[in-house]
Amino acid sequence: MGNLVNRSYEADLAQAGDTVNIPIPPTMSANNIMEGGSVQTQNPSLGNAQIVINVHAESSFQIPDVTRILAHPELLQMYMMPAIIGIATRIETDLLQLYVNLTANSSVGTGGQTITESVIDSAETALFNALVPEPLPKFLVVSGATYSDMRQIQRFSEEKVSPEMASVVPSGQVGRVKSLYVMRSQYVPKLANGTTYNVAFARDAFALVIRQLPKPLPNTGAVADYASLGNFGMRVVLSYAPNTLAQQFTVDVLYGVGVLRNVFGVPVLT
Repeated sequence: MGNLVNRSYEADLAQAGDTVNIPIPPTMSANNIMEGGSVQTQNPSLGNAQIVINVHAESSFQIPDVTRILAHPELLQMYMMPAIIGIATRIETDLLQLYVNLTANSSVGTGGQTITESVIDSAETALFNALVPEPLPKFLVVSGATYSDMRQIQRFSEEKVSPEMASVVPSGQVGRVKSLYVMRSQYVPKLANGTTYNVAFARDAFALVIRQLPKPLPNTGAVADYASLGNFGMRVVLSYAPNTLAQQFTVDVLYGVGVLRNVFGVPVLT
């Protein structure tokens, strides 16, 4: 999800609790000017979406024998990767939880029911009717179970209907359906009543703002550097934990998520 949403507002250092104000283009109309008439001046006002940078996610671990780890970098990677994946999972989960704020368009589908072609069609049509620009890529992110159900919609695997989908059985990839790029996530919310909240959206429906955290002051007992994985920048801090006589590694990131353009997203219930 982090690479599908709008991330054009990342720059500079920031502190937890800062608010990023993102302007939203206004809606304007066209006037038919008659001969001898005058133009009708409009007074558009920019909309504003506020993204609060209120999540400081961290994943820390300690290594007693740090000399051995530094001598064998592959061992350090075995520790670091789970920490980074843990933070990426948190970002993914927070973005998918934003479905509750998609109120401009009515949800499509029925909770607890298998997804159908008509539901997918309704989701894409809702985005079209919401004036989502046609060139913008549109995505449908679904749970593993919903993705499996889509692979079993027989008509989608007929080559005469969709040459792209003809390989769904051997490849297992759904690909593109009804102009929606279909992807699956293990973290699509599923409520206790059995309703799964998948989401169809264009890029500007959501925003993810990540701010680069500063390095510790020199000579304060900690060293830091920045790591990047999957287009996500994170800070890695190495310090000494005297209580356990071990080296402590902390991977952290400061970010905020929010709905940017409400009309650009549609909840898809299954």
